[in-house]
Amino acid sequence: MPISNAFTAPHFQSHELAREWLEQTRWSEGRICSHCGVLGRSYQLKKPGWYRCAEKDCRKDFTITTGTVMERSHIGLHKWLMAFYLMSSSKKGVSTHQLHRSLNLDYKSAWFMTHRIREAMREGKFAPPLGGDGGIVEADETYFGQVENPTPSKARKGRPYTKGGKSGPSGKRAVVSLVERGGRVRSFHPAAADGPAITEIVRENIARETRLHTDESRLYIKVGADFYAHETVTHSHNEYVRGDVHTNSVEGYFSIFKRGMKGIYQHCSEKHLHRYLAEYDFRYNHRVALGVGDIDRTLAAIRGVAGKRLLYRQPH
Repeated sequence: MPISNAFTAPHFQSHELAREWLEQTRWSEGRICSHCGVLGRSYQLKKPGWYRCAEKDCRKDFTITTGTVMERSHIGLHKWLMAFYLMSSSKKGVSTHQLHRSLNLDYKSAWFMTHRIREAMREGKFAPPLGGDGGIVEADETYFGQVENPTPSKARKGRPYTKGGKSGPSGKRAVVSLVERGGRVRSFHPAAADGPAITEIVRENIARETRLHTDESRLYIKVGADFYAHETVTHSHNEYVRGDVHTNSVEGYFSIFKRGMKGIYQHCSEKHLHRYLAEYDFRYNHRVALGVGDIDRTLAAIRGVAGKRLLYRQPH
């Protein structure tokens, strides 16, 4: 749906209409107390949008945004919904400057909003492992941006980490991604893409009954023995596909990620890199090839707001 047509929907027009739409969307089976989680045991207060839990041990007030990334925000909910739509429907992302101009917000508010939305897009800790049942998972690492506080490697006598002895990735931020063939992606930003870090990531996130596909990197040799099969392609010998063995899916993901980071965001502080990865993971996991359109992708992001309130400054 074109943006010009999408924003004609009623819930994009005012805060109250957006609140009513959010309540119908998130509480389709009845109001849920944001504090104790009880369904259908609350009553409405005089102030519109405010409710009080009727449970004896709770009795707390809440709204549709309590316990979410939108809690205590002074930005209208209709503008939040617009931002969710723009960030979910833009393949390579949308800059904070673009949002602050489009939504008529100051830059600081738009910046805080984008990071909260990325937090809503983040996958939970209890996500099931990738692959399984003989499925294929491609694993690879890439490097993007300079490390802000590089730590010397004891194994390399203080010299920075490199890949294959080459100086290219030296001092750069490592990104490790696991892509399920025809399915989902899961990305990480370890302190360094070394053997122990790669082994931990792969073992904790891929089912053992999986065919693991990588390039010729030695980082995967040891952990590859834990899976149903470990098959590689030798890029240094110009081998990129051998039958169904390749890493083209994860390379394609890296291409989208880097094009967006360089062309849209241009700069990213290292402490926020994991949230940008969560954003690109989310859009890849809810892409059109999996039957997910812009509207459904936006709804999936909105459903992820619960329990993810983000505070950059903790209250005293």
